[in-house]
Amino acid sequence: MEQNSPFPVFPMHFRGLLLLAGIYTVCWSAFYKWYGETLLRWLAMDAELTQFPPFNYFGTFGLLIGLILFVSAFYPISWVWLILAGITGKIIMAIWFSLGFIPDLGWNKRSIFHLVFNELIWLIPLILIFLRSLQVKNYLLEQEEK
Repeated sequence: MEQNSPFPVFPMHFRGLLLLAGIYTVCWSAFYKWYGETLLRWLAMDAELTQFPPFNYFGTFGLLIGLILFVSAFYPISWVWLILAGITGKIIMAIWFSLGFIPDLGWNKRSIFHLVFNELIWLIPLILIFLRSLQVKNYLLEQEEK
């Protein structure tokens, strides 16, 4: 492929970011699934928790979203809708954490860390990758028609 080609290249580092987002989501979600009570006590900064939010379901949903993001990295142009599913899942997880966990945990530096760095900050690169994938997919469809 030429350097001056008008073809909108899909950079390899985008695939790496999708793999990283998937693995990162899987790892944090595994903590929720298998070490939920300990993790929630840590996030609450050792405040007394009288009840625990449904961390097992949250972890299972996160594992599913992480796997979707991970798999989407293999064919990000063909499976562009998997990237959108991952973005939607991250938004759902952020809302779920805010509404389902924060009332019990309280707003503190650890819960804000989790919300920002594990859910919200990933939306920026995921949305950029999704838009770039759509751009490349549309270009390929246009070239096919010619």
